[in-house]
Amino acid sequence: MTDSLEAQAHAFIAKTVAEHPVVLFMKGVPDQPGCGFSATVVQILDHLGVDFAGVNVLQSDALRQGVKSYSDWPTIPQLYVKGEFVGGCDIVKEMYGSGELKTLLDEQGLLAA
Repeated sequence: MTDSLEAQAHAFIAKTVAEHPVVLFMKGVPDQPGCGFSATVVQILDHLGVDFAGVNVLQSDALRQGVKSYSDWPTIPQLYVKGEFVGGCDIVKEMYGSGELKTLLDEQGLLAA
């Protein structure tokens, strides 16, 4: 991938993460996840009642590669909360199971009352 494409992808990711409190970079879209891992994270966020932006990384190879280099995390989906990288499916599942994800979202004022 050329540096300019990666830079464009990183700029798009930074802008998206800055504009939305909760962002899920995923395969597919929230209504039609493109893989089981993305579907799992969407289900968790929906169950918690979190309003989130789903970004389909399959729309461009530069974005799919860029999201991995941006976070220095090799897998997709990737969850961001208030601009901070939270993790992929396994981490989100663990945090959900322990109650840590709900606490994080609650402390950030992102859960509906």
